[in-house]
Amino acid sequence: MATSTRNSAISDSTAVGTFSGNGSRGSNSNPEREGVFAAYRQWGYLEGDLDPLGFLRPRPTPELEHDGEYAREAREIYSSTIGVEINHIYAPERRRWIYERMESPTQGYELTDEDRVRILDLLTRADVFEQVMQQRYLGSKRFSLEGVTALIPLVDEVLDSGSRLGAIELVMGMSHRGRLNVIAHVAKRPPEELFAGFEDVDPRSVLGSGDVKYHMGATGEYVTRSGGKVHIHLVSNPSHLEAVDPVTVGRTRAKQDRTGEGGREKYLPLLVHGDAAFAGQGILAETMNYADLPGYTVGGTIHIVVNNLLGFTTSYTEEHSTRFAACIARRQSIPIFHVNGEDVEAVVRVARMAVEYRYRFGTDVVIDLIGYRRHGHSEVDDPTITQPLLYKKIKDHPPLWEIYADDIGATDAAEKAAAIRAEFEAAQKNAGSIKRKPLMRDLPKYWDNYFGGPYKPEYEVETGLSAPELTELTERLTTYPADFHIHPKVKKLLEQRAEMGAGKRPVDYGMAEGLAFGSLVKSGTHVRFSGQDSRRGTFNQRHSVLIDTENENEYVPLENIAADQARCEIYNSTLSEPGVLGFEYGYSRDYPESLVLWEAQFGDFVNVAQAIIDQFISAGEAKWNLLSGLVMLLPHGYEGQGPEHSSARIERFIQLAAKHNIQIAQPSNAAQYFHLLRRQALRHWRKPLIVFTPKSMLRHPDASSPIEDFTHKRFLNVIPDTTVGEAERILICTGKIGHELQAERKKRKDTSTAIVFLEQLYPFPEQEVTAEFERHGGHADIVWVQEEPANMGAMFNMLPRLKRIAGERPVLTVKRSSSPSPATGSAKAHEVEQKTLLTLAFTIK
Repeated sequence: MATSTRNSAISDSTAVGTFSGNGSRGSNSNPEREGVFAAYRQWGYLEGDLDPLGFLRPRPTPELEHDGEYAREAREIYSSTIGVEINHIYAPERRRWIYERMESPTQGYELTDEDRVRILDLLTRADVFEQVMQQRYLGSKRFSLEGVTALIPLVDEVLDSGSRLGAIELVMGMSHRGRLNVIAHVAKRPPEELFAGFEDVDPRSVLGSGDVKYHMGATGEYVTRSGGKVHIHLVSNPSHLEAVDPVTVGRTRAKQDRTGEGGREKYLPLLVHGDAAFAGQGILAETMNYADLPGYTVGGTIHIVVNNLLGFTTSYTEEHSTRFAACIARRQSIPIFHVNGEDVEAVVRVARMAVEYRYRFGTDVVIDLIGYRRHGHSEVDDPTITQPLLYKKIKDHPPLWEIYADDIGATDAAEKAAAIRAEFEAAQKNAGSIKRKPLMRDLPKYWDNYFGGPYKPEYEVETGLSAPELTELTERLTTYPADFHIHPKVKKLLEQRAEMGAGKRPVDYGMAEGLAFGSLVKSGTHVRFSGQDSRRGTFNQRHSVLIDTENENEYVPLENIAADQARCEIYNSTLSEPGVLGFEYGYSRDYPESLVLWEAQFGDFVNVAQAIIDQFISAGEAKWNLLSGLVMLLPHGYEGQGPEHSSARIERFIQLAAKHNIQIAQPSNAAQYFHLLRRQALRHWRKPLIVFTPKSMLRHPDASSPIEDFTHKRFLNVIPDTTVGEAERILICTGKIGHELQAERKKRKDTSTAIVFLEQLYPFPEQEVTAEFERHGGHADIVWVQEEPANMGAMFNMLPRLKRIAGERPVLTVKRSSSPSPATGSAKAHEVEQKTLLTLAFTIK
């Protein structure tokens, strides 16, 4: 069998010399040769033969104007169908490693005839699969892989090389382009299952739930060329193209952490991107940015840019300011391999180099697989309107399997293609008669004890601790080594917290949180917490990590609770909302028994991560039947700090709440916060928990709690007003405004107004609210009070619920006037508004 005529491997006569520490050849090499090779190593990719259709032409580069044998050698290596961008890598030994692979006779991989037969089979299956779907389901969207079917042998090599180096699972994230092909040929789902997705189904089975077939996740087992077995986990994704990136990486990190030593080798993350999305979507840059940080690293992610040089109808010249979409990755010290998608043997060589580099150096690697898109953005789109010349050329361009069959002299290729077509057509005929099955099969064993669905009262657990347990935890949380040089202010804080635990002063939120985390890790529950400035706390309230003032050594009391405790990890995150929140959501998906928390610096900034909230956190169970116990801590409260430091947008979360998909709470005192956190960890009902946390009330005496409250049995969805019996007026509210109403009531010497704290907004605790209204008599006016404007906050959701409970009684509301902005920028105006709210709450008729 002949070798490929497009083979980018260099001839056996090419020499490989020694390299100096800066990545160039040593002094014993030929200076003339070294000068030529140095230029091509740096700039050769600019003149590479990288576009199968020839539209992305080599860019003439003055530094490469060399003649002679050395120039021919260097050009054959670095300006061929593989182009490498590595000059931005700061570590010379890493550049040297790539130079040595590129300049070896086989570039690290000698393909055999058996390898070529396997590659041809994969290419044929990939193309014929798409053709059968195009013929049988004309007019249906499927987002074909045709034009870049080299992706399948590329992933095949990633799996083979990864398996040899220790991988047991590939955790893969990708958008819709080519996804069905990957599910069939990488996740190895039977084609009948995929074709069944195009057949008619009973609409009643998916009303209000489910997702389109090219968003669904899938699992399967892959047997590599070398006989290894790798589990495939293709992560479910939305149409928000790169939103799945941090989720995939977070899931990988959780799987690695569960494994412990060797986890980085066993779980290999792979992200497949489109070229327009890779260059244009900021969440990708956020995800890559934390790749080497201790709290987020997964030992390197393989990135594949499936590069059509086209995004929907937009040409690559309109997509990015750089020559290649992948150039955005140059901000990282990682290699970028550009490869012509129709030199399949170059593609698999690059795949092997990429995986070996990842396992050698533990960093991300980018493969820019350059091809084309045979059809429109979807198969119902006509691309000849916007790219007539491109699609005129594509129309007459043969599929890749035919090109490769000619290259290697495979005379039986057409016969094999016909047999594969018959196989797919038979599967398609059977598709209508089989029962549709989920592509994501059995969940891992660690999900056995956790469940979703509607809430049931029997899910409740006791969350209180005994007095001796609280005393012991206080001791561990407030002490540090004798030789530790503690900051005077932190020392004072710990002394105060010791008094809180001893019952000598009320417990504030910071101490309550420490008691909750400490009790959980002591009993074996892992805690992972990240956010911007979360180790100290935005409002100076946490101090989870103590810093020695003389040497900056760290001491973490929560990691020193007990000898056999679970891990407690608290990280300062990068300055990212969607990238980090997506990571923590992904982590919670594969660590259900852990308490996983993400904290916004201010709750207002959570809207930057709205896509993660909308697509994954609130809808993941309904779309994909995937559960999460992620906790979101969102500081919220109107205190005169302006439009961007007041509101965590309660209304948006309330609007997303349906069918018990999430939990929404605003604990009004420290003990309630303690019980809420413990409830989330100890209940086996796994739902995301959104917590609107205080700011000014973090240390306020009115929101602090006596230590005895931590021995109570559980979190209260509604805090009753036991100081008032029969009432003329019932004020129902959440959070800080309730404490201000209590102060106003005291000032007015009002004994006929009850103030009820609604601690859990969703699922709405109707029974508890009803009981509290009845306890205060049947004639009291009911008034909903909120700080937020009328078009914000929880009012729009609460009003119909309260009216239903109130029956014939009117339900009144007190709130700020509707506004396009959450809050005033004037502290004085805020004070006037707040006083008006308090007055109206007691006087409105």
